[in-house]
Amino acid sequence: MRYSSDVLKPGWQQAGRKKSADHPLSVGLVVEDVSTGFVGAVVRWENGIVVLEDRRGKCRSFPLGAGFWIDGKPVSLVVPQKKSAPPKTLTHTASGSRRSQPGTKAKVALPSRIYVEGRHDAELVEKIWGDDLRHVGVVVEFLGGIDDLPAIVDKFGPEEGRRLGVLADHLVPGSKEQRIADEVAAGPYADWVFVTGHRFIDIWAAIKPERVGLAQWPTIPRGTDWKSGICAHLGWPHRNQTDIARAWQHLLSRVDSWTDLDPKLLTEVEKLIDFVTADHMG
Repeated sequence: MRYSSDVLKPGWQQAGRKKSADHPLSVGLVVEDVSTGFVGAVVRWENGIVVLEDRRGKCRSFPLGAGFWIDGKPVSLVVPQKKSAPPKTLTHTASGSRRSQPGTKAKVALPSRIYVEGRHDAELVEKIWGDDLRHVGVVVEFLGGIDDLPAIVDKFGPEEGRRLGVLADHLVPGSKEQRIADEVAAGPYADWVFVTGHRFIDIWAAIKPERVGLAQWPTIPRGTDWKSGICAHLGWPHRNQTDIARAWQHLLSRVDSWTDLDPKLLTEVEKLIDFVTADHMG
């Protein structure tokens, strides 16, 4: 008899082939894509795609699953399973402050306000400090720009018990924004208004680059939109504002607490909270 078994039996094509073993993904794991021979370390993964970076810094994306080798053995790359754990009672807010005890009555909103320049800036402040601000009764409002800040301050009419704090975007010495801030600080409401800001080129840079697998935020050439340049570096779509908005939401989703942010931003926001609540403490 020439054959020891039925060659037409289902599964005969895989006979003798090594089966791919499931291997959980981890950042830094070195794998080879069988079809192209591309060898690289895992940088990140999402939506069924894994991104590999070779020793020259070139990145390529591949579908998750089978078709990879590790140390000469076929593997199927899979997303690591999260270990289930009993639900924990959260004792601190995202900013690191101790949470109020259950049943604590919500505070009525104070007359004082915090204005935050930039939509992304405001969303980040809300995510990290939102619980704290609601606890003390401070409302945060989005400020489209500070070109008209003196008029905005005049309309608000700060006074004792009705303070105004402003977080400006990219506030650096010698800038137009700094001149406006200085004008407000020298104005008639100087005692009851406080303008500060961060010096990051964009609020995205206040998020630690490790949250998206980078050692540091790259330098974007002059003349190139910074957000678009960052997206290009990360291999994210950046054709229009919709793509940029999606990129921001993805980046924001990687932020869980104050530990994911640059301490320089934490300092300025805490200053603002202290300032606008100064008349209501004790």
